[in-house]
Formats: sequence, structure tokens, C-alpha cells
Amino acid sequence: MNIKKAFIIILLLSSSIFANSINVAIAANVSYAIDDLIKEFRKTHPNIEVKTTLGGSGKLTAQIQNGAPYDIFMSANMAYPNALYTSGVAITKPVVYAKGSLALLSKTKRDFSKGLEILKDDSIKRIAIANPKTAPYGKASFEALKNAKIFDEVKSKFIFGESIAPTVAYTLSVADIGMIAKSSLYSPKLKRFKEGENWIEVNPKLYTPIKQGIVILKNAKENPDAKAFYDFILSNDAKKIFKNYGYLVD
Repeated sequence: MNIKKAFIIILLLSSSIFANSINVAIAANVSYAIDDLIKEFRKTHPNIEVKTTLGGSGKLTAQIQNGAPYDIFMSANMAYPNALYTSGVAITKPVVYAKGSLALLSKTKRDFSKGLEILKDDSIKRIAIANPKTAPYGKASFEALKNAKIFDEVKSKFIFGESIAPTVAYTLSVADIGMIAKSSLYSPKLKRFKEGENWIEVNPKLYTPIKQGIVILKNAKENPDAKAFYDFILSNDAKKIFKNYGYLVD
């Protein structure tokens, strides 16, 4: 074997060593924090590439059940990962990695002194809200509005996003106001908005805490890289990042 061929073989072997990758299905509300999470993870695991797919938890669950080759699922609630665990598609019992909360956002300044009652104002004709059938934050929004006893008065104003990402987009474009994940407000695009003027947190007593669950899927049964990322998401380093993005962590 000449030197040139030997060099090529060594190069190919080296490339394979640094080509480790994992596929992670991630609830849309985590899209704002995921870059910082991956950046922190890569400090200790520089050879692992984390490929992400963002979407509504319900839609991602359907993809997983239909054989999508994801290694880890980070859901916006516990129900979907529990279903995957019960059916044997997930190989680890769901664990809470963060708790999400709701916020009310308007691109224009408003008087939020009335809380959710502001949604009944005639000036608000369209309310962006996540689809409760596919997005846990949508389900929590419905619950909050019903417990605030204003659901029936405002439901005709709803325009639905499949997940939090399109709901935020609608809030900033065609809607007058939106019920979004509080974590969204920490994205560079939304940091210009001020609490009390453009947004308020929805009273957490009005809805069931949004416990977000993570599982390792059977596709990664013998994948140590997936386990490494899973362990990182549950670490104190990751908790600090989640907290910086408005999540509640234990």
C-alpha cells in the first residue's frame, strides 16, 4: 500500500470517528433554547452532531409511531412520551426536563391591567393560539381561558397555529394578540417586547403545569451518543439554560 492510499484510508476512518450524529425530535417551544443547549453539549461532546426536527408534539409523535428514525423525543408534555413508552416505541420512562408556562403577547402596547379579560375587547379581533389537538400549549391555553370563564366569549376570534412557532408568527403578523409559550419571549426576535406593555404571564393557577417530557426511542437502543445527550438535557448545565429561557426547573 502506498503512502497516498494509506493517507486516504486514515482520513476516511478519521471522518467516521467525527461523523457521529443523533436525531432529536423537539417540541416547537424549545426551538428558542435548543441552539444554546446544543452549544453547551458540544463543549464536552465535540464529536457528536445533533440534528433536530421541530414541530408540534402530536405531529412528531405520529411521525415516530410511523417509523421516523428519531433517537430522542423532547415533548411539550408528558402524555405523548408516555404513550410512546406504553407502546414500546420509547425505551426509557418519560422524565420531566422542564416546565413551560403561558404568556399573552401583543406586538403593540396595551393595557394589560385586566389580565385575560383584555381578550374580550372589541379592539382585539383575532387571537393566535396553538391547536389544542396537536400542541400541549394550545391545550393549556384552552384550559386557562375556560377557567377564566371567558372561553365562549372569545373563541370566535381564534386563529390556530399547529405548534407554538407558527402561533408566534401569527401573533406578530395577522393576529392582534396571541397566547404563546413564555419561552418564546427570550428569542432574539422577541426580546424587544416589554413585560407589562407588550406581554404578561398568564396566571399559572388557571392551567395544569406544562410538564415537558423526554424519552430515548428504540431507534437509539444501543446508541451511547443519544444517551449522552439525554443525560445532558437532565443535567444542571441544561437546567440553567432552560431557566434563562423562561422555563421552570426543579
